[in-house]
Amino acid sequence: MSQRYDEFGYISLDPVAGVYRLGANGPSLTTALAAASATKRRVALLHVDIDMFRSINVNMGEDVGDQALAAAAQRLRKAIPREGWLWRLASDEFIAAIGYRDGELDGEGLADLLRQAFETPLSIPPYSLPLTLSIGVAVFPDHAGNAAALLAKAEQALLRVKEQGMDNVGLYTSEPGRAASSDGFAERFADAFDNSEFRLFYQPLINGHDGGLCGFSALLRWQSERHGLMLPNRFMEIVDRVGLSARLGWWVIDTAMRQLAQWRSEGLDYLSMSVHMPEPLLNQADCVERIGALLHSHGLPAESMEFELGESTLALDTSQVSETLAGLRALGCTLTVGDFGLGGLSLAALAQYPMDRLKIDRNFVRNVATDTRSTAIVRAIIAMGHRLGMKVTAKGVESEAELGFLRRNHCDFFQGYLFSAPLPVEQLDELIRRRFLLPGAFAATRPERTLLLLDDEENVLRSLVRLFRRDGYQILTANSVREAFDLLASNPVQVIVSDQRMPDTSGTEFLAQVRDMYPDTMRMVLSGYTDLATITEAINHGAIYRFLTKPWNDDELREHIQDAFRAYERQAAGDQAF
Repeated sequence: MSQRYDEFGYISLDPVAGVYRLGANGPSLTTALAAASATKRRVALLHVDIDMFRSINVNMGEDVGDQALAAAAQRLRKAIPREGWLWRLASDEFIAAIGYRDGELDGEGLADLLRQAFETPLSIPPYSLPLTLSIGVAVFPDHAGNAAALLAKAEQALLRVKEQGMDNVGLYTSEPGRAASSDGFAERFADAFDNSEFRLFYQPLINGHDGGLCGFSALLRWQSERHGLMLPNRFMEIVDRVGLSARLGWWVIDTAMRQLAQWRSEGLDYLSMSVHMPEPLLNQADCVERIGALLHSHGLPAESMEFELGESTLALDTSQVSETLAGLRALGCTLTVGDFGLGGLSLAALAQYPMDRLKIDRNFVRNVATDTRSTAIVRAIIAMGHRLGMKVTAKGVESEAELGFLRRNHCDFFQGYLFSAPLPVEQLDELIRRRFLLPGAFAATRPERTLLLLDDEENVLRSLVRLFRRDGYQILTANSVREAFDLLASNPVQVIVSDQRMPDTSGTEFLAQVRDMYPDTMRMVLSGYTDLATITEAINHGAIYRFLTKPWNDDELREHIQDAFRAYERQAAGDQAF
């Protein structure tokens, strides 16, 4: 590989950012312009400013600031093609450049690459830092004929961008600048609705027990003619600032419900839909009434809809939020705490609201296979959620190692690029048809859970086997107490479910013997007959963990069995804190 003209062997780098410093003994902008002129190329120069970066130093300290600056610089460096250049100019400002001919990547295209690199927040444990970029672009030789003038023009373009707000790109123009107003944004926002520029992408939600697709999260995108496909972090701040988030929130909910209704009308009645519930909607007095009307108009059962709330919303502790959440819960909707662990929600606030699920933020999940602190945090969140009667969803699962850890710790649902990126609805047919997206990964990470079923009625055993098979247990069946003892002798069994009335003995007598021989097992009776005195004595003496009745509710019975396995595993781990 030939050496580029601007590579000089040893070059001193900026000690904090780890990239070249403009004007030091690294690549020369003057040399780059000369080479571009000789090869009849333009050069786009980008003045890049990290928005609000100084607040990190002020609020979190200079050490965190230096780490964040180094991480940001490396994201910029990786996003720039090899033929481009990157320099650090000042504390939180960088200069990027690229040479190009017509039809090749130009300055605005490079700016899009740099901004896309920051769609995911920086992870500087214990912080997650969402950053945006403001970028001014000037072009050689169109706007200036030398390095100094080109730098000045790019800085002028950046200043004009900063006048209009943040998180944007501006190309140098000699016309006098004018600060953009909120009213101007509102007009563009209204045009986006009229032009159908808002879209929903859908990311699969995976059941942790069998690996099956069980629903989708609806994720907002803005397909702008000027800026292309934008994620919410590119526009939601100003949407909130100008008071338009409620209108957008209702559009998202209505559109997501309409799509779910279409899927369910096609026979996919096992699918659910999760949508973000903005704070302004929760504070509207008619929120529950409007949600109920939408459910009715789309013909959806309330339990098919999951509403995800930010921790900051729950921390408000307002009476209207409490009333709205209670009303949504009464309808039958599922309520989820989104990105749990980042928003500073107190345990008192968590206990106050009737929430059904916790969603673990991806910043914890990303490091769970290698970082002991993330491991401890994720285990604690899962255990706490289960103790509070809540299901737990892991967001941002990207590797089989992460999946394996989460499954071993009994996380209930998964979401992330390991299964699928968020996709537009027209690209979901094949994924829905498959339903089980990674059967091999789930087989490889299946926890060892063995369930012994004892009942002298063969038809009951067959029904139970069909019910529990979907949860991935190893299932052993016995028609008699003798056969059950033989199976216990040759297999490690964690949970036992026994009928009560059998020809040779009762279920409580059998389980009392099992308690003495296999005291670590979780022992349960499932019976259509109740002898209260016998059952009470068996429970008081520790012979049985739980007494369940026939006929049973499938979902409730599955929950009891899952709880029994969790209790066994907590006991085996000696984890009495959760």
